[in-house]
Amino acid sequence: MSGNAAAPGQGTALEVLRVFTRLGLTSFGGPVAHLGYFRTEFVERRRWLDEPAYAELVALCQFLPGPASSQVGMAIGLGRAGWMGALAAWVGFTLPSALALIVFALGVAQSQGLAQSGAVHGLKLAAVAVVAQAVWGMSRTLCPDLPRALLALACAALVLAVPGSAGQVGAIVLGAGVGRWLLKLPPLPGGASWPSPVGKAAGAACLALFAALLLALPLLAAASGSLAMQAVAVVYQAGALVFGGGHVVLPLLQAGVVPPGWVSADDFLAGYGAAQAVPGPLFSFAAYLGALMPSPLGGWIGGLAMLATIFLPAFLLVAGALPFWDALRQRAGARQAMAGVNAAVVGLLGGALLGPVGAGAIGSTPDLVLVLLAFALLVWARLPTLGVLALMAGLSQGLAMLAAG
Repeated sequence: MSGNAAAPGQGTALEVLRVFTRLGLTSFGGPVAHLGYFRTEFVERRRWLDEPAYAELVALCQFLPGPASSQVGMAIGLGRAGWMGALAAWVGFTLPSALALIVFALGVAQSQGLAQSGAVHGLKLAAVAVVAQAVWGMSRTLCPDLPRALLALACAALVLAVPGSAGQVGAIVLGAGVGRWLLKLPPLPGGASWPSPVGKAAGAACLALFAALLLALPLLAAASGSLAMQAVAVVYQAGALVFGGGHVVLPLLQAGVVPPGWVSADDFLAGYGAAQAVPGPLFSFAAYLGALMPSPLGGWIGGLAMLATIFLPAFLLVAGALPFWDALRQRAGARQAMAGVNAAVVGLLGGALLGPVGAGAIGSTPDLVLVLLAFALLVWARLPTLGVLALMAGLSQGLAMLAAG
């Protein structure tokens, strides 16, 4: 990028909180839409940073694992008002959707009729269509050639053959290795990146803490036998290993919380469907799961604890990578490995679609018809996700009433 990038501005955490809270209440449409809202707000309206600086932040957060739009928001808050600004950006953008999902989880937990209703079943079916839409769109962008398409198919086969987190982590490692050694990408143009508000020492400390927690939490969970520690380890790992957008967190979380019986498969899919209906980041889904988990988690405490846990690696990564980004982005090997990981992510999500997501929701021919209808409305009619969710909930509820009558 050009050397005239805007330097990080001076502001207050309260200012950042106010702006991001408004975005957290109104930003529907998923991570790509969020990035559009951010550009309008911070580049065009408020001029907190210029176009090249914003593009640089988006490129960095697409490169890192984690929720890209939330990480862009954290980086903007960090540049505007320091560490408290990053925290304010996260709280403002995330808390509205998280609180709504915790309330929904409490309703599911307290009313078995709600969990088994036709409307909630419609949310599960809509979730299948949303994941299918993600696979469709990501495959066209992230698998543009035959080698990456074949890599995606191999990773899908791997996660279907080896269920659970082992197959998913293995697919990511496979993608990185194949990408690093077999993929060829054109070099990036040179140029200076946006000046980082984080020093290299602080950045290295954040990266070291990220890696230490990723390695230590599973060991601590196994040694303690504590359900709370096991849940923290599972959710932190999901947040740390998600490449390619919020939808990819679905199979990682499903493999961690459904097989142990912490959250039922039906409740998991119902919550995932509900997460499509709220503004803000899809990672807020972790708050729903935490609210449904057994004691000592569950309720408001469990929901907020899992919310903080899943976003912690994203915060550490973006703060840690900012000081080193300009050098890293020019390394061909790093970009090739990431291209392979992105192809693996398509396979990972495709395997989830064929496995726990689709199989867990589609139980009849009418279910399949509703999923296909929802997919067509999302992909070809380009209806808003919120409208498709409402339609599926209504149609499914209507079919349930007809069957009961």
